[in-house]
Amino acid sequence: MAETATRGGQPTDSGDAVVTLDQVPRWSDGDFRYSYEIEDPNFPNMHFPDPLASSSGAENSGKVSRFPVDHEVNSKIYLWRGNPWNLEVDAVVNSTNENLDEAHCSPGLHAAAGPGLAEECATLGGCRTGMAKVTNAYDLPARRVIHTVGPKYAVKYHTAAENALSHCYRSCLELLIENGLQSIAMGCIYTEAKNYPREPAAHVAIRTVRRFLEKQKDKITGVVFCLTTANDTEIYKRLLPLYFPRDKKEEEIAISKLPADVGDENGETVIDERKIRIKPLPNVKKTIPKPPRASLDVPVGDQGLARRNSSYLESYLDPAFMSIIKDPDQRRQEQWERTARAQNGFNFAKMLGFGDLGGPPLSASEEYSLHSRYLAKANSLNLSEIAEMKILYRGGVDSEGRPVMVVVGAHFLLRCLDLERFVLYVVKEFEPLIQKPYSIVYFHSAASLQVQPDLGFMRRLQQILGRKSQRNLHAIYILHPTFGLKAAILALQLLVDGMVWKKAVYVDRLLQLFKYVPREQLTIPDFVFQHDLEVNGGKGLIVDPRTKYVYHRP
Repeated sequence: MAETATRGGQPTDSGDAVVTLDQVPRWSDGDFRYSYEIEDPNFPNMHFPDPLASSSGAENSGKVSRFPVDHEVNSKIYLWRGNPWNLEVDAVVNSTNENLDEAHCSPGLHAAAGPGLAEECATLGGCRTGMAKVTNAYDLPARRVIHTVGPKYAVKYHTAAENALSHCYRSCLELLIENGLQSIAMGCIYTEAKNYPREPAAHVAIRTVRRFLEKQKDKITGVVFCLTTANDTEIYKRLLPLYFPRDKKEEEIAISKLPADVGDENGETVIDERKIRIKPLPNVKKTIPKPPRASLDVPVGDQGLARRNSSYLESYLDPAFMSIIKDPDQRRQEQWERTARAQNGFNFAKMLGFGDLGGPPLSASEEYSLHSRYLAKANSLNLSEIAEMKILYRGGVDSEGRPVMVVVGAHFLLRCLDLERFVLYVVKEFEPLIQKPYSIVYFHSAASLQVQPDLGFMRRLQQILGRKSQRNLHAIYILHPTFGLKAAILALQLLVDGMVWKKAVYVDRLLQLFKYVPREQLTIPDFVFQHDLEVNGGKGLIVDPRTKYVYHRP
């Protein structure tokens, strides 16, 4: 798409060619086909998984598409790789901060527009987050520049950030119509400085534009999504067919690929807890009852007035009025009660010393939220003291090219370790690995001398890492397992998660481990070699004291 910029058009003051709207690839005509059919069925959407997405298969049969094919709407969508400053459209969007200053605007805008733009921005008095303001475009080919302020992102305020970002896009489109303009080019309003995750932001942007065009398609001729990186381009190519399907096949695929929450009629996130759950007035009687006649000679007291008003209202209202069935507050109360029963119940696992395995299992959305909170906190802390303990570190790849995480059991000093900070370090280190299939190598050499965490801790850690880590885990190679460790793993299979812990592979010798993970891909502590010689007696083996390589005797 970038080659389009060299075709035709008049040069701007900076020497770049002006690109007209008819030169930009149209979404409905362009060959942007993301092949969902070639996805590995075991790892759907593995690059950017969404645990809130609806599952495919029989559950989707008979479902109605929330974004049906609309050729008229699709004809107004364009996809452009590059900055919007050379596009000859009615308006371009500038993502900026609340002061509208030049230092925080979209890259290259003020250089292309000239000094007049900064002078006009200084007279606007700033702009609030989620809102938009319009100025002249000066030296740009566009007629106007619409400035908007994107939200800062924090996991704790995820919904508020989503709705603020949705309001940014909607405000820009509303200003476009208010100023009598018809075409707009908008880049990614979210920025790296504000920590907004790119794919969730793309979902918000695309669905907001789709909902707006459904209502105002007669007043807008073109919306150009301008993307400056290959990562954003790949995301938009993959998500646009979900919200702007071009045929029935893409519409059917979108039913299973769309997130569970795609917002309301404006694209904003729907929060059940904030809905007004009042039913329509039922069983209203058509006949108006006669009001009771008050006695003229007897004064009406407070009790009589209350009784009269109550009788009057009862004639209109049904006992079912304002009844609430399974509202979110009630569901949350039931969840708390189940958790309390599980904690107060007869816990055999706790009695046997396995730790607290009670409590209801977490849903996919709850696990996703829990993992996001821990990851955000881990990225904000300095965990160098945990890294120096060398309990957990990255290895190379296994024999089939999967990345490897190494765990050293003997370095796990439970008495002098802050478990909460250790969990944060684990989440931070595992995050880049669990996006695709990976393996774990666990050195249990001499680890039986140390106190190990119980099964309750392992269950909690597994919940924090999330289902994505469980699904993409290929194998856990355990070197020098003891009888106690095998018994603990059996308990994990029975009491925690049979799917994950059945992937454990017991390895008695280093040479056997090297069949799964090549020696040059592992950093192995010296005591592991010594333990291997002590346990196996060095039968038929030679250890090179310099390189620590293990060879068969000649």
